[in-house]
Amino acid sequence: MAVYVYAVVERTHPQRLDDVPGVGDPPTRLRAVHAEKLSAVVGDAPEDLRPKRRDLAAHHAVQEHLMEDGTVLPLQFGFVTTDDDAVRTVLEQRAEWFLERLRALEGCVEYNLKASQDEDALLRQILSESEEARRLNDEIRSGNGAPNLPVMLGELVSGEVQAREGRTAAAIVESLRGFAREEHTSQPLGDDFLNVSFLVEREKEKPFLATERELAEELGPDYDLRLRGPLAAYSFV
Repeated sequence: MAVYVYAVVERTHPQRLDDVPGVGDPPTRLRAVHAEKLSAVVGDAPEDLRPKRRDLAAHHAVQEHLMEDGTVLPLQFGFVTTDDDAVRTVLEQRAEWFLERLRALEGCVEYNLKASQDEDALLRQILSESEEARRLNDEIRSGNGAPNLPVMLGELVSGEVQAREGRTAAAIVESLRGFAREEHTSQPLGDDFLNVSFLVEREKEKPFLATERELAEELGPDYDLRLRGPLAAYSFV
């Protein structure tokens, strides 16, 4: 039967797996596949595995349970291979890399921060602070401007949006990176202008969280900062 892999840990990790349900309906039982210095936490792979809410929650719950006892290299949802021997072969062949990443993640958790700004507030800010944008907008509203003015204003506003959001994103990351061992920036989606993950040492969690709250207050209600964590360190595996 195919094998579903949840995480890689050091062989010395307690791996308390009794009564921890895995993915599937009914939930599959967890077990460990051992190599010389590493272990993989696995279970039988359900035949019809889909990213349903129940299975996603079960996957993350296994990671969180393992994190209570030590450092974990979490695998993304849905990682399946042929059998236990295939898992053991990978553990042996990539042992040095796995051990290096486990050392890098030791004593750390991931926090993901996304940020957006209210579009109307941003536009008002640009029209208030950019004399050229204000002039173009006034000419358009007068009805006497050239037909290409809306395009010119749109291009100007687009450039201002990118510049302002870029500066704000850089300032946010700069304020928080001192608390992180590593950081990983991803492409923002939708209205977000920032999507960044921080690998934060446990002993620095409180000042990290306090600084993020201070940033949110300083930026004000026009900004939406959404912090998730502590998470298994998916972004740093």
